[in-house]
Amino acid sequence: MRHSAKFAALVFALALAGCNTMPIQNVSDAPVTSASGTPLSNEQVRGAILRAGSTLGWQMRDDGPNKLMGTLQLRGHMAVVEIPYNSRSYSVKYRSSTGLDEKDGNIHKNYNGWIQNLTRGINAQLSAS
Repeated sequence: MRHSAKFAALVFALALAGCNTMPIQNVSDAPVTSASGTPLSNEQVRGAILRAGSTLGWQMRDDGPNKLMGTLQLRGHMAVVEIPYNSRSYSVKYRSSTGLDEKDGNIHKNYNGWIQNLTRGINAQLSAS
């Protein structure tokens, strides 16, 4: 009986550990909008992304024409995203991570929160442009 109780506890612990991962959230072709409704240039979109990322602790660098790479490092965890953009839309795509249990399209749930925060920040910066 003791072995079955230990086995049940192990199964329960493994089930709880799995609750910390969720499907990776990417943002695809989010519309670029300004508060005034006037179109923005590629440079204005780039600036909005850089400001939003910087405010949230993301390290941003150019990664080709109309594409930025963002890296966030928190408490020994690291996430890297690719951010292609133009005057009409932007995307935030998972590229790699360390310490976030990424496997089979799933990742630690904190990652998705970071992406949601980044997207909200970008949208706020775009609205202010």
